Amino acid sequence: MIFLDFEKPIEELYTQLQELKKDASEEDDDKQAEIAALEKKIASTRKKIYSNLTGWQRVQLSRHPERPYTLYYINQICSRFVEMHGDRCFADDKAMVGGIGSLDNMTVMFVGQQKGENTKMRQYRNFGMPNPEGYRKALRMFKTAERFNIPVVCLIDTPGAFPGIEAEDRGQAEAIARNLFEMARLRVPIVCVIIGEGASGGALGIGVGNRVLMMENTWYTVISPESCSTILWRTVDNKKQAADALKLTAENALELGIIDEIIPEPLGGAHANPEEMAKTLKRILKKEIAALQKMSPEELVADRIEKFSKMGPTTTI
Repeated sequence: MIFLDFEKPIEELYTQLQELKKDASEEDDDKQAEIAALEKKIASTRKKIYSNLTGWQRVQLSRHPERPYTLYYINQICSRFVEMHGDRCFADDKAMVGGIGSLDNMTVMFVGQQKGENTKMRQYRNFGMPNPEGYRKALRMFKTAERFNIPVVCLIDTPGAFPGIEAEDRGQAEAIARNLFEMARLRVPIVCVIIGEGASGGALGIGVGNRVLMMENTWYTVISPESCSTILWRTVDNKKQAADALKLTAENALELGIIDEIIPEPLGGAHANPEEMAKTLKRILKKEIAALQKMSPEELVADRIEKFSKMGPTTTI
C-alpha cells in the first residue's frame, strides 16, 4: 500500500496495525480488541483527512500509482470489449486506447488515455500523453460510432498531449482542433468523464461531450500546477498555491459550470476500492447514456454546442 505525504498519520497507524496483527492470534481477545480499536481509529482519521482536501492534495490523488486507469474500468464494466488500433495515417498510439464494448444491453464506443501500471508500461504508453496519431485514432473511433449510431464514452486521464517537436511536426495542434470541431457536431450521445488528470488541450481533445463528469479526486484545467508555478514564480515550489489559484478541483469545475456532475469516490480515493468505483461509474454511465438516447441527432448537436457556448463570462457591448 502506497501512502501520500498528507496520509502520514494513516500510514503510522497502519504500520502499528500490521505489527499488531503479526503477533496476535484469533484466541487472544485482548489483541483482537486492540486491532478493532486501531482499525476504527484508522477509519476516523482517514475520514477526517479526506473531508477537507486541498487542490494540490486532489492532484496528488489523481496521480496515485495505484489509481485505476482507462482499460481497468473498461474491462470491469464491459461484458465484452474489442479494442481498435491505429489512425490509418501514421501509427497506433499506445497512449490513446478505445474500442467497442458491451455495457449490459448497450453497445458503446469507449475512447480514453491510458497511462501504465509500472515503469515499463508507462514508457510503452508514453505516460498517457498522446501524439497526433492518438487524437486521429480517437477521431476514427468517433466517426465509426456515428456511422453505426453508437454512443461514445470518453475516459480522460492525461498530464497533457505529448509536447515533443516530432508531435508538432506531425500536426499536434491541428489534430486536437479537428477533434474539437468534429466532436461538437457528432450526431450520437457523448459522455466524457475525467477519471484522473485532465490537463489542457490533451484532455479537451476528447472532452467535448453532452455530459462532462469528474470523479471526486481529479483535476481539470488549462495547465498543471507545477507548470503554472514555473511560469509565474520561476520555480516549482509554489505548486500548492498555483493549484488553489487554478480552481482545478471537481467542486470548482461544477461551480463554474464546466462539468455537469461529480462522481463520488470510495473513502481514500478510487484506488482504495477500484471495484466499487467501477460499479459506480457503470451505473452513472448507463443513466446518462439512456437519458441522451431519448434526444434526436439534431438535439444532441444543439445541446452540445449550447453547453460549451455558455461557458465563461460574456459582456454585451
